[in-house]
Amino acid sequence: MKRPDLVIFDCDGVLVDTEPVSNAVLAENLTRHGLLLSTEDCIGMFTGWSMVNVEQEAIRLGATLPEGWIAAVYAEEFEALKRGVDAVNGIPEILDRLEALDIPFCVASNGSEEKMAITLGQTGLLPRFDGAMFSAHTLKTSKPDPALFQAALAAFKVEPARAVVIEDSVLGATGAARAGIPCYGYAPHEGGADLAATGARVFKEMRELEQLLAL
Repeated sequence: MKRPDLVIFDCDGVLVDTEPVSNAVLAENLTRHGLLLSTEDCIGMFTGWSMVNVEQEAIRLGATLPEGWIAAVYAEEFEALKRGVDAVNGIPEILDRLEALDIPFCVASNGSEEKMAITLGQTGLLPRFDGAMFSAHTLKTSKPDPALFQAALAAFKVEPARAVVIEDSVLGATGAARAGIPCYGYAPHEGGADLAATGARVFKEMRELEQLLAL
């Protein structure tokens, strides 16, 4: 493809390697509330989900969750994340290249702005997304609803076909497809067939983006 006019990154699992930490906390919490799940179970079931949707699904599966559960589990998760997460390998270099070419980029996440501030902050990435963070919690929508991506397009005044989304979840890739935005599906540890089924072009290493985006 030609160089995009906007690159929209997912946050967890794409910019920062948070999924193992976050899902370990979630698994332990849900197990306490009657739904026996492992970290791997939660990664497989809930990657890319908003916590509102996680809560609804956990209750459907038999968990007994107290009032205020979302705030409580987020508090546990934030404490764990504050102990340290890393930027995804290759992301700083890709952002350097985008900045050198004056190509705008932003982050659109089903996570909260508070969570992004913690994870992007400790990896040094937060200043690079100043004024360019779109959260499902703030906008009251979540992937796969395309509204999150549409908000980013509107803010940067870019047509869908001239943007690109970088995602690692089926929900995110589906939302990109519904918004009419080309998507690259990051699948470093698996085949990525589920991402490909949404129409995303699957890749394995962040350094591949330089060629894929014609940078």
